[in-house]
Amino acid sequence: MLFFVLILVLAALGALIAALVTTKSLFAWVSIGFSAAAALGLFVDWIKRRRAARRAGADGGDRPPAPEDESSTRSGEAGGDGGEVSATTDATDDAEEAAEKAGDTTGKPQAGSDTEAAAGPAAAGLPADLPGEEETDAADVLIVCELSDEVLVIDEQPRYHLAACGWLTGKETIPIAVSEARELGFTPCARCRPDATLAERARRKRVADTG
Repeated sequence: MLFFVLILVLAALGALIAALVTTKSLFAWVSIGFSAAAALGLFVDWIKRRRAARRAGADGGDRPPAPEDESSTRSGEAGGDGGEVSATTDATDDAEEAAEKAGDTTGKPQAGSDTEAAAGPAAAGLPADLPGEEETDAADVLIVCELSDEVLVIDEQPRYHLAACGWLTGKETIPIAVSEARELGFTPCARCRPDATLAERARRKRVADTG
């Protein structure tokens, strides 16, 4: 349509030039006719374009919206859920860690105390007055582990004692070498302190032997 209108415009221009050159009114009227035809063609083309635009708009409005990219949607949902789960997990871990730390300082009795003997051992079926564990120096441990000096243990109880330990009064004991008691997993009594006593005795003996 636009090509046809362009031809009409050129024809109208040619007729107008002929009218000016020849001074004949016929060419002027022919130019006016071509111009009117070109204007009509432009009007018709405009009407067609407008109708096509309306149809395109109507078709576009009736169409459902384009679906979102499922991968991006899922990624967003996964990211959101992951953040919530991570935050929840971190909060739970922090709470558990705080509870454990609190339990270490408040729930557990101090090592080597009578409270430890009354709590842990009593729950395990041991005597409530079982002495705590002696805190042995590392140097004393090295000496004690090589000694054959005799200590006393009680069946199914964790401590080993010196014969002079007052806690053994009235109890049936089993004599055993201190090094063997260590190997079997027995621990020194905090009341009679066998490790410190035997280690000091061994040192004095070595000094006397060398002197």
